[in-house]
Amino acid sequence: MAAAAAEARVFLEVRRRLHSALLILGDPNEGGLPMDVCVTPTSLQLKSPGGCTELWLPAGVRLVPSSCRGLQHVAGDGLHLRLQARAEFCPNLISVFNQSSQAQGCCTFYCQSCGEIIIRNRKLLRVLSLPHENWGALVDEWCCHPNPFANKPLHPQENDCFTGDCFFLVNLRHDLQQPRPEVAPVETRCLSSENHLKMKPKANTKVICKRCKVMLGETVSSETTKFYMTEIIIQPSERNFPIIPRSQFVQSVIAQCLVELSSARSTFRFTLQGQDGKVYILLWLLNSDSLVIEALESSTSIKKFPLLEDLLKADSSSSWNAVKVLYQPCIKSRNAELASSWESDISVHCLTLPSATCLELLLILSRSNATLPPSLRCMNSFQLTGNILTRPICERLQEGRN
Repeated sequence: MAAAAAEARVFLEVRRRLHSALLILGDPNEGGLPMDVCVTPTSLQLKSPGGCTELWLPAGVRLVPSSCRGLQHVAGDGLHLRLQARAEFCPNLISVFNQSSQAQGCCTFYCQSCGEIIIRNRKLLRVLSLPHENWGALVDEWCCHPNPFANKPLHPQENDCFTGDCFFLVNLRHDLQQPRPEVAPVETRCLSSENHLKMKPKANTKVICKRCKVMLGETVSSETTKFYMTEIIIQPSERNFPIIPRSQFVQSVIAQCLVELSSARSTFRFTLQGQDGKVYILLWLLNSDSLVIEALESSTSIKKFPLLEDLLKADSSSSWNAVKVLYQPCIKSRNAELASSWESDISVHCLTLPSATCLELLLILSRSNATLPPSLRCMNSFQLTGNILTRPICERLQEGRN
């Protein structure tokens, strides 16, 4: 087949479970130089009068050239075609707090933004998941006696770490002898969407990093603190603080939350609200089995992946997993009616994060959306769609169901 392009853009999305791939060969300058495209099982070859460029696929990914179908030209995108593809699944790499057996050693809690030590050498003997928000109602239904846990909050002991959807609960009673995060009083409507963590109005406090002044979490009681997963890195004490770009870390944590919640609760729609109770983003999870490759052709070799340019090293050739979502921003009263209907829908799950992190994620989604081919940026009533990349720290990501 032949296409015309002065500088061709290559976009490839492989769906592992469907064994299919969408290939888009963009033509930013209509009427450019003629180009021949050759698809092989392991590479794409782009030939033009100026030379030949070959894009090698990641290891474990193979295309079936004879299965090419659906060839069409889409204005603004270029040539679209679909192929059969095979891609290996990543192993189920599980974070340390999803396996209690891995949490027997001493851990150190760091501020992800600046590396400040928040809790030093904490030995965690128990890492337990908190019950769902409707756990009290379930106890009433299944027990023949009064609920013994009614109106009793769940607080961790010294060597415990309780995990929620996107936060950790830890006990700071014995950390008074070492520097602690600042506690700044703040008035909000509700500390958490979880019923067992609600506090009285005007009793909430923010936990602020002393070095960079980022909000890390909130105090739950005089001894218990809630740290948001997007703000804290927990490492075995013998390891050094891992320097991870902020956007990569936020994307990976949010992707993990969406995949695990969709798998455990069969829910695919989420509202992201700040600690102030305001809804910032509506998210609709489409799939978690995508592998995305995007490239621009140069005269000699492909050196740049625009979608991943801030994530890649110069010699990177690894695959990039992505959680694909539809999203709508709700800032400045946008989509207020839709947000209200989602909030009243029991099938929609609410995630609470610091307001600044919600805005960060909105910028990440917008940037991702802007780099997609125009035809992939909208779906149904949602005006925007984006990819949350998970490969940079996919050790924190478990593969889940669609």
